[in-house]
Amino acid sequence: MKATPAQSRWRLVAILLATAAGVQAALTTGGTAYTKHFKTTLLAEPSPLASPAGEVAFARKLAVKEIRGKWVRVSDGPATGWVFAGNLAEEKPSETKGLDGLPVAASQTTATAAARPLTPAANDYADRRNLVDARRDLDWLNAECRAVTEADVKEFLQQGKKGEFQ
Repeated sequence: MKATPAQSRWRLVAILLATAAGVQAALTTGGTAYTKHFKTTLLAEPSPLASPAGEVAFARKLAVKEIRGKWVRVSDGPATGWVFAGNLAEEKPSETKGLDGLPVAASQTTATAAARPLTPAANDYADRRNLVDARRDLDWLNAECRAVTEADVKEFLQQGKKGEFQ
């Protein structure tokens, strides 16, 4: 039996409502959330420029107290504050993997580890291809990375209206 236009519209509305409920249910007041970053700052107000009210570590279980748009008020024992929802996860992140998803802790590696291909075999390849500047390029890249501060990243996010500065 073919659905009437009215039945089709009601089905569409039901699907949209179910989808919206699923999206909204990601983090709920009274539920729990987990931190996704090495350190997550709890803020005094739901604003990226608010004063810090505390700090929690990676994969820490937090109680969700209130949700205001993209901001979530959480508590970790006596510490309470606001966190941008994008910095929280519904499920506990794996503590056996690094923050980048690799099976090592981020603290156990460096940016140089990402350039491991620059082994003797890679250097030989670079010599054969006349890529003699590879080591200098890597040294330059590492120096540039060390020059970027947390304040630089925060300014970039703020100017680009990214992350919690949306």
